[in-house]
Amino acid sequence: MDQNLSQYRIFHAVAQAGNISKAARELYISQPAISKAISKLEDSLNTTLFTRNSRGVQLTEEGRILFSHTKAAFEELASGERELKRIREFNLGHIRIGVSNTLCRFIMVSYLKGFIEKYPHMKITIESQSSTHTLTMLEQQRIDIGLTAEPKASKNLVFLPIMEIQDTFVAAPSYLENLRLREGANADLFQTGNIMLLDKHNLTRTYIDDYMSSNHIQANNLLQVTTMDLLIEFARIGLGIGCVIREFVQEYLENGQLMEIQPETPICKRTIGFVYQAGHATKALDTFIRFCQEYDT
Repeated sequence: MDQNLSQYRIFHAVAQAGNISKAARELYISQPAISKAISKLEDSLNTTLFTRNSRGVQLTEEGRILFSHTKAAFEELASGERELKRIREFNLGHIRIGVSNTLCRFIMVSYLKGFIEKYPHMKITIESQSSTHTLTMLEQQRIDIGLTAEPKASKNLVFLPIMEIQDTFVAAPSYLENLRLREGANADLFQTGNIMLLDKHNLTRTYIDDYMSSNHIQANNLLQVTTMDLLIEFARIGLGIGCVIREFVQEYLENGQLMEIQPETPICKRTIGFVYQAGHATKALDTFIRFCQEYDT
């Protein structure tokens, strides 16, 4: 399109008004300027768009064809402007969040509840998957932000820490009592008990595998579980010794349903936080990040 958009806007206004002087008043420009713009547009298109008469102007057949297209185009532009105004007035936008089932239930839900109360018109999409998959989707820009443990490699990623977590081993008192009766009071719990860990498609499992390897802890009876919820429940009913996050079982530890097993070398704490790509923040994402920075859980 070689023509200036203003020429099409002038053409559109004249076609709607059917009169150059009326269009001039609507556009706040002079009649000679309108006539000149129409003439330039007709010359560039090598066609006549209007016929003149005593009452004003009338579209030619070619003019009616062009008007049908300019009408659709300017209606689309007007629709876009209305949408932007609506987004601005109602704080609309779309945020795509990646988070594991565990972190969603125990941490993210609290943030989402507060955010939705403050920004009820914001569209939110939750991608529930492992933290490893969340980081991959962030790199591919398929989501806007994720909630994960602090990644080792953070190239082009911004990490906003929100809390520390402590991995720990727990079991039901009845399970530990029966295990010691069967194996002896001095038995190595990790070699004789059922050790329950998350499956290998999980950052937590990678972290615990590294810890156990570096501290020469060998699990002879290993049970892999897909979610932290199941790990906690299996430990609570006496199926084995589960590696869980202490903050998520605090109630069970306090009421005695679970007991904590302290290895000789403590497991180092980890930091949980929001992760997003540097330089790719939308207005909606900026709003969410500011909320998370100010939010008091």
